[in-house]
Amino acid sequence: MPAVTDPSGRPRRSPSMADVAARAGVSHQTVSRVLNDAPSVKDATRTRVLAAITELGYRRNNAARMLVTNRSGRIGLVAADLGLYGPSMTALAVQDAAHEAGYEVAVVGLVEMSLELLSGAVERLLDQAVEAIVIAVAHRDALVTSRALRLPIPVVLVQGVVPGQPMAAGIDQEAGAVLATGHLLELGHHRVAHVTGPDDWIEAGQRRAGWLRAHEERGGLPGPEITGDWSAASGYRAGLRLADDDSTTAVFVANDNMALGLLRAMHERGRKVPGELSVVGFDDVPEAAFYWPALTTINQAFGGAGRRAVELALRALAGEPDPAAELIEPTLVVRNSTAALRPRC
Repeated sequence: MPAVTDPSGRPRRSPSMADVAARAGVSHQTVSRVLNDAPSVKDATRTRVLAAITELGYRRNNAARMLVTNRSGRIGLVAADLGLYGPSMTALAVQDAAHEAGYEVAVVGLVEMSLELLSGAVERLLDQAVEAIVIAVAHRDALVTSRALRLPIPVVLVQGVVPGQPMAAGIDQEAGAVLATGHLLELGHHRVAHVTGPDDWIEAGQRRAGWLRAHEERGGLPGPEITGDWSAASGYRAGLRLADDDSTTAVFVANDNMALGLLRAMHERGRKVPGELSVVGFDDVPEAAFYWPALTTINQAFGGAGRRAVELALRALAGEPDPAAELIEPTLVVRNSTAALRPRC
Protein backbone atom coordinates (compact mmCIF):
# COMPACT_ATOMS: atom_id res chain seq x y z
CA MET A 1 0.00 0.00 0.00
CA PRO A 2 1.56 3.40 -1.02
CA ALA A 3 2.32 5.94 1.68
CA VAL A 4 -0.28 8.67 2.25
CA THR A 5 1.07 12.13 1.41
CA ASP A 6 -0.09 15.72 1.83
CA PRO A 7 -0.49 18.15 -1.14
CA SER A 8 3.25 18.97 -1.01
CA GLY A 9 4.14 15.33 -1.51
CA ARG A 10 5.51 14.85 1.99
CA PRO A 11 4.35 11.80 4.03
CA ARG A 12 1.25 12.67 5.97
CA ARG A 13 1.37 11.93 9.70
CA SER A 14 -1.01 9.35 11.14
CA PRO A 15 -4.21 10.82 12.61
CA SER A 16 -4.10 11.36 16.36
CA MET A 17 -6.72 11.15 19.08
CA ALA A 18 -6.88 14.96 18.99
CA ASP A 19 -7.77 14.79 15.28
CA VAL A 20 -10.58 12.36 16.07
CA ALA A 21 -11.85 14.66 18.83
CA ALA A 22 -11.84 17.68 16.50
CA ARG A 23 -13.65 15.79 13.72
CA ALA A 24 -16.31 14.49 16.14
CA GLY A 25 -16.65 17.79 18.00
CA VAL A 26 -15.88 16.27 21.39
CA SER A 27 -13.09 16.41 23.94
CA HIS A 28 -9.95 14.30 23.98
CA GLN A 29 -11.26 12.64 27.15
CA THR A 30 -14.50 11.62 25.42
CA VAL A 31 -12.57 9.90 22.62
CA SER A 32 -10.55 8.05 25.27
CA ARG A 33 -13.73 6.95 27.02
CA VAL A 34 -15.15 5.61 23.73
CA LEU A 35 -11.94 3.71 23.00
CA ASN A 36 -12.08 2.16 26.47
CA ASP A 37 -15.79 1.33 26.04
CA ALA A 38 -16.85 3.39 29.04
CA PRO A 39 -20.62 3.07 29.71
CA SER A 40 -21.01 6.77 30.56
CA VAL A 41 -20.81 7.90 26.91
CA LYS A 42 -24.12 8.72 25.21
CA ASP A 43 -24.98 6.55 22.20
CA ALA A 44 -25.14 9.51 19.83
CA THR A 45 -21.72 10.74 20.96
CA ARG A 46 -20.23 7.25 20.67
CA THR A 47 -21.58 6.98 17.12
CA ARG A 48 -19.99 10.32 16.11
CA VAL A 49 -16.62 9.33 17.57
CA LEU A 50 -16.63 5.93 15.90
CA ALA A 51 -17.56 7.55 12.58
CA ALA A 52 -14.64 9.99 12.95
CA ILE A 53 -12.28 7.10 13.71
CA THR A 54 -13.40 5.34 10.52
CA GLU A 55 -13.19 8.46 8.35
CA LEU A 56 -9.69 9.38 9.54
CA GLY A 57 -8.34 5.83 9.62
CA TYR A 58 -7.24 6.32 13.21
CA ARG A 59 -5.34 3.42 14.78
CA ARG A 60 -4.81 3.34 18.49
CA ASN A 61 -1.24 3.62 19.75
CA ASN A 62 -0.78 0.51 21.87
CA ALA A 63 2.45 1.73 23.40
CA ALA A 64 0.71 4.87 24.66
CA ARG A 65 -2.19 2.82 25.88
CA MET A 66 0.14 0.64 27.93
CA LEU A 67 1.76 3.67 29.55
CA VAL A 68 -1.66 4.88 30.70
CA THR A 69 -3.32 1.60 31.68
CA ASN A 70 -0.30 -0.62 32.42
CA ARG A 71 -1.96 -3.20 30.14
CA SER A 72 -0.93 -4.13 26.61
CA GLY A 73 -4.21 -5.65 25.45
CA ARG A 74 -2.20 -8.56 24.08
CA ILE A 75 -2.23 -12.31 24.75
CA GLY A 76 0.64 -14.55 23.68
CA LEU A 77 0.21 -17.91 21.98
CA VAL A 78 2.92 -20.54 21.65
CA ALA A 79 1.85 -23.27 19.21
CA ALA A 80 3.56 -26.29 17.69
CA ASP A 81 2.79 -28.55 14.73
CA LEU A 82 0.52 -25.99 13.09
CA GLY A 83 0.61 -28.08 9.92
CA LEU A 84 -1.65 -30.60 11.65
CA TYR A 85 -5.41 -30.08 11.72
CA GLY A 86 -5.92 -30.15 15.49
CA PRO A 87 -3.20 -27.67 16.50
CA SER A 88 -4.11 -25.28 13.69
CA MET A 89 -7.82 -25.28 14.61
CA THR A 90 -7.00 -24.76 18.28
CA ALA A 91 -4.72 -21.82 17.46
CA LEU A 92 -7.38 -20.20 15.26
CA ALA A 93 -9.95 -20.56 18.05
CA VAL A 94 -7.59 -18.91 20.55
CA GLN A 95 -7.10 -15.97 18.20
CA ASP A 96 -10.84 -15.59 17.47
CA ALA A 97 -11.82 -15.73 21.15
CA ALA A 98 -9.12 -13.27 22.15
CA HIS A 99 -10.11 -10.82 19.43
CA GLU A 100 -13.75 -11.03 20.51
CA ALA A 101 -12.62 -10.10 24.03
CA GLY A 102 -10.72 -7.08 22.70
CA TYR A 103 -7.22 -8.57 22.77
CA GLU A 104 -4.58 -8.83 20.11
CA VAL A 105 -2.74 -12.14 19.84
CA ALA A 106 1.01 -12.47 19.39
CA VAL A 107 1.78 -15.92 17.95
CA VAL A 108 5.08 -17.79 18.07
CA GLY A 109 5.09 -21.08 16.17
CA LEU A 110 7.54 -23.86 16.99
CA VAL A 111 8.93 -25.77 14.02
CA GLU A 112 10.05 -28.49 16.41
CA MET A 113 9.78 -29.13 20.13
CA SER A 114 12.72 -28.53 22.43
CA LEU A 115 13.08 -26.97 25.86
CA GLU A 116 15.33 -24.27 24.42
CA LEU A 117 12.90 -23.32 21.66
CA LEU A 118 9.90 -23.25 24.00
CA SER A 119 11.72 -21.10 26.54
CA GLY A 120 12.87 -18.78 23.75
CA ALA A 121 9.31 -18.46 22.45
CA VAL A 122 8.07 -17.45 25.90
CA GLU A 123 10.86 -14.87 26.22
CA ARG A 124 9.90 -13.35 22.86
CA LEU A 125 6.32 -12.98 24.04
CA LEU A 126 7.37 -11.44 27.35
CA ASP A 127 9.37 -8.88 25.36
CA GLN A 128 6.06 -7.90 23.72
CA ALA A 129 4.52 -7.26 27.15
CA VAL A 130 1.76 -9.86 26.77
CA GLU A 131 -0.67 -10.04 29.68
CA ALA A 132 -1.07 -13.83 29.53
CA ILE A 133 0.30 -16.76 27.54
CA VAL A 134 -1.53 -19.75 26.07
CA ILE A 135 0.73 -22.72 25.34
CA ALA A 136 -0.74 -25.10 22.77
CA VAL A 137 1.97 -27.73 22.69
CA ALA A 138 1.09 -31.35 23.48
CA HIS A 139 4.64 -32.67 23.95
CA ARG A 140 5.66 -34.02 27.35
CA ASP A 141 8.60 -31.63 27.62
CA ALA A 142 6.27 -28.65 27.12
CA LEU A 143 4.30 -29.55 30.23
CA VAL A 144 7.45 -29.83 32.35
CA THR A 145 8.89 -26.59 30.99
CA SER A 146 5.63 -24.68 31.47
CA ARG A 147 5.51 -25.66 35.13
CA ALA A 148 9.12 -24.60 35.66
CA LEU A 149 8.79 -21.15 34.06
CA ARG A 150 7.25 -19.45 37.13
CA LEU A 151 6.13 -16.47 35.07
CA PRO A 152 4.62 -13.32 36.62
CA ILE A 153 1.63 -13.54 34.25
CA PRO A 154 -1.06 -16.23 33.78
CA VAL A 155 -0.04 -19.24 31.69
CA VAL A 156 -2.76 -21.51 30.30
CA LEU A 157 -2.10 -24.91 28.77
CA VAL A 158 -4.27 -26.28 26.00
CA GLN A 159 -3.76 -29.83 24.68
CA GLY A 160 -2.37 -32.76 26.64
CA VAL A 161 -4.09 -31.84 29.92
CA VAL A 162 -5.78 -34.04 32.53
CA PRO A 163 -9.13 -33.69 34.35
CA GLY A 164 -9.14 -31.12 37.14
CA GLN A 165 -5.87 -29.51 36.08
CA PRO A 166 -5.98 -25.76 36.87
CA MET A 167 -5.09 -23.21 34.20
CA ALA A 168 -5.58 -25.84 31.51
CA ALA A 169 -8.19 -26.38 28.80
CA GLY A 170 -8.50 -29.45 26.67
CA ILE A 171 -10.44 -32.40 25.31
CA ASP A 172 -10.79 -35.74 27.08
CA GLN A 173 -8.49 -37.80 24.88
CA GLU A 174 -8.82 -41.00 26.88
CA ALA A 175 -12.62 -40.82 26.80
CA GLY A 176 -12.48 -40.36 23.02
CA ALA A 177 -10.29 -43.45 22.63
CA VAL A 178 -12.68 -45.45 24.82
CA LEU A 179 -15.52 -44.38 22.51
CA ALA A 180 -13.58 -45.38 19.39
CA THR A 181 -12.43 -48.75 20.71
CA GLY A 182 -15.74 -49.48 22.43
CA HIS A 183 -17.59 -48.92 19.16
CA LEU A 184 -15.49 -51.60 17.48
CA LEU A 185 -15.84 -54.04 20.38
CA GLU A 186 -19.60 -53.56 20.41
CA LEU A 187 -19.66 -54.47 16.72
CA GLY A 188 -18.32 -57.90 17.72
CA HIS A 189 -14.61 -57.41 17.05
CA HIS A 190 -12.71 -59.14 19.86
CA ARG A 191 -9.18 -57.71 19.74
CA VAL A 192 -8.83 -54.20 18.34
CA ALA A 193 -5.42 -53.19 16.99
CA HIS A 194 -4.06 -49.69 17.57
CA VAL A 195 -1.84 -47.38 15.52
CA THR A 196 -0.49 -44.89 18.08
CA GLY A 197 0.89 -41.38 17.80
CA PRO A 198 4.50 -40.52 18.72
CA ASP A 199 5.68 -41.53 22.19
CA ASP A 200 6.59 -37.95 23.19
CA TRP A 201 3.06 -36.63 22.64
CA ILE A 202 0.91 -36.58 25.80
CA GLU A 203 -2.28 -36.99 23.79
CA ALA A 204 -0.93 -40.06 22.00
CA GLY A 205 -0.40 -41.69 25.40
CA GLN A 206 -3.88 -40.69 26.55
CA ARG A 207 -5.47 -42.23 23.45
CA ARG A 208 -3.45 -45.39 23.96
CA ALA A 209 -4.66 -45.53 27.58
CA GLY A 210 -8.25 -45.30 26.38
CA TRP A 211 -7.70 -48.14 23.91
CA LEU A 212 -6.36 -50.34 26.71
CA ARG A 213 -9.11 -49.29 29.11
CA ALA A 214 -11.90 -50.21 26.68
CA HIS A 215 -10.53 -53.77 26.45
CA GLU A 216 -10.01 -53.99 30.21
CA GLU A 217 -13.58 -52.87 30.94
CA ARG A 218 -14.84 -55.72 28.76
CA GLY A 219 -12.41 -58.29 30.11
CA GLY A 220 -10.56 -58.71 26.80
CA LEU A 221 -7.03 -58.46 25.52
CA PRO A 222 -6.03 -55.73 23.03
CA GLY A 223 -4.83 -56.48 19.54
CA PRO A 224 -1.44 -55.58 18.07
CA GLU A 225 0.05 -52.12 18.58
CA ILE A 226 2.05 -50.19 15.99
CA THR A 227 3.68 -46.80 16.59
CA GLY A 228 3.10 -44.03 14.06
CA ASP A 229 4.12 -40.38 13.80
CA TRP A 230 0.77 -38.73 12.85
CA SER A 231 1.64 -38.80 9.13
CA ALA A 232 -0.30 -40.61 6.41
CA ALA A 233 2.95 -42.33 5.44
CA SER A 234 3.30 -43.93 8.88
CA GLY A 235 -0.34 -45.03 8.70
CA TYR A 236 0.37 -46.60 5.32
CA ARG A 237 3.33 -48.54 6.74
CA ALA A 238 1.21 -49.70 9.67
CA GLY A 239 -1.50 -50.74 7.24
CA LEU A 240 0.91 -52.91 5.25
CA ARG A 241 1.80 -54.76 8.47
CA LEU A 242 -1.82 -55.23 9.52
CA ALA A 243 -2.87 -56.33 6.04
CA ASP A 244 -0.77 -59.47 6.48
CA ASP A 245 -2.54 -60.35 9.75
CA ASP A 246 -5.84 -62.05 8.92
CA SER A 247 -6.68 -62.33 12.63
CA THR A 248 -7.01 -58.54 12.94
CA THR A 249 -10.54 -57.44 12.05
CA ALA A 250 -10.57 -53.94 13.54
CA VAL A 251 -8.14 -51.10 14.20
CA PHE A 252 -8.30 -47.82 16.09
CA VAL A 253 -5.96 -45.27 14.48
CA ALA A 254 -4.83 -42.35 16.65
CA ASN A 255 -5.54 -39.69 14.02
CA ASP A 256 -7.36 -39.38 10.71
CA ASN A 257 -4.21 -38.60 8.75
CA MET A 258 -2.69 -41.98 9.62
CA ALA A 259 -6.05 -43.64 8.97
CA LEU A 260 -5.93 -42.29 5.41
CA GLY A 261 -2.58 -43.98 4.80
CA LEU A 262 -3.87 -47.20 6.35
CA LEU A 263 -6.90 -47.22 4.03
CA ARG A 264 -4.55 -46.88 1.06
CA ALA A 265 -2.50 -49.87 2.23
CA MET A 266 -5.64 -52.00 2.67
CA HIS A 267 -6.80 -51.12 -0.83
CA GLU A 268 -3.43 -52.06 -2.32
CA ARG A 269 -3.41 -55.39 -0.49
CA GLY A 270 -6.97 -56.20 -1.47
CA ARG A 271 -8.42 -56.18 2.06
CA LYS A 272 -11.93 -54.75 2.10
CA VAL A 273 -12.91 -51.99 4.53
CA PRO A 274 -15.15 -52.54 6.42
CA GLY A 275 -15.85 -56.05 5.08
CA GLU A 276 -12.58 -57.52 6.34
CA LEU A 277 -11.26 -54.71 8.53
CA SER A 278 -13.14 -51.98 10.39
CA VAL A 279 -11.27 -48.70 10.90
CA VAL A 280 -11.85 -45.82 13.33
CA GLY A 281 -9.80 -42.62 13.26
CA PHE A 282 -9.49 -39.62 15.57
CA ASP A 283 -9.94 -35.84 14.93
CA ASP A 284 -12.78 -35.73 12.36
CA VAL A 285 -10.87 -33.63 9.85
CA PRO A 286 -13.12 -32.04 7.19
CA GLU A 287 -11.87 -34.53 4.60
CA ALA A 288 -12.77 -37.60 6.72
CA ALA A 289 -16.30 -37.72 5.31
CA PHE A 290 -14.79 -37.97 1.80
CA TYR A 291 -12.26 -40.74 2.43
CA TRP A 292 -13.09 -44.03 0.72
CA PRO A 293 -14.88 -45.40 2.58
CA ALA A 294 -16.04 -42.41 4.62
CA LEU A 295 -14.19 -42.61 7.93
CA THR A 296 -15.76 -43.34 11.30
CA THR A 297 -13.87 -41.11 13.71
CA ILE A 298 -13.85 -39.04 16.91
CA ASN A 299 -14.81 -35.38 16.73
CA GLN A 300 -12.81 -33.26 19.18
CA ALA A 301 -14.43 -29.80 18.87
CA PHE A 302 -11.03 -28.09 18.82
CA GLY A 303 -12.61 -24.65 18.76
CA GLY A 304 -14.11 -25.21 22.19
CA ALA A 305 -10.71 -25.97 23.71
CA GLY A 306 -9.15 -22.81 22.28
CA ARG A 307 -12.01 -20.66 23.52
CA ARG A 308 -11.85 -22.17 27.00
CA ALA A 309 -8.14 -21.42 27.15
CA VAL A 310 -8.80 -17.74 26.50
CA GLU A 311 -11.65 -17.77 29.03
CA LEU A 312 -9.29 -19.14 31.68
CA ALA A 313 -6.68 -16.50 30.87
CA LEU A 314 -9.26 -13.72 31.22
CA ARG A 315 -10.55 -15.15 34.50
CA ALA A 316 -7.00 -15.22 35.86
CA LEU A 317 -6.41 -11.63 34.69
CA ALA A 318 -9.59 -10.65 36.51
CA GLY A 319 -8.08 -11.95 39.74
CA GLU A 320 -9.48 -15.48 40.04
CA PRO A 321 -6.78 -17.78 41.50
CA ASP A 322 -6.01 -20.89 39.43
CA PRO A 323 -9.27 -21.09 37.46
CA ALA A 324 -10.12 -24.50 36.01
CA ALA A 325 -12.45 -25.85 33.34
CA GLU A 326 -13.87 -29.29 32.67
CA LEU A 327 -12.45 -31.22 29.76
CA ILE A 328 -14.57 -31.22 26.62
CA GLU A 329 -16.20 -34.57 25.90
CA PRO A 330 -15.48 -35.79 22.34
CA THR A 331 -18.13 -37.51 20.22
CA LEU A 332 -18.17 -40.56 17.97
CA VAL A 333 -19.06 -39.92 14.32
CA VAL A 334 -20.11 -43.18 12.66
CA ARG A 335 -19.61 -43.43 8.91
CA ASN A 336 -18.89 -46.25 6.47
CA SER A 337 -15.49 -47.58 7.58
CA THR A 338 -16.90 -49.75 10.40
CA ALA A 339 -19.29 -52.69 10.38
CA ALA A 340 -20.27 -55.69 12.49
CA LEU A 341 -17.82 -58.58 12.52
CA ARG A 342 -18.68 -61.07 9.80
CA PRO A 343 -18.49 -64.74 10.76
CA ARG A 344 -15.71 -66.63 9.02
CA CYS A 345 -16.75 -69.38 6.67
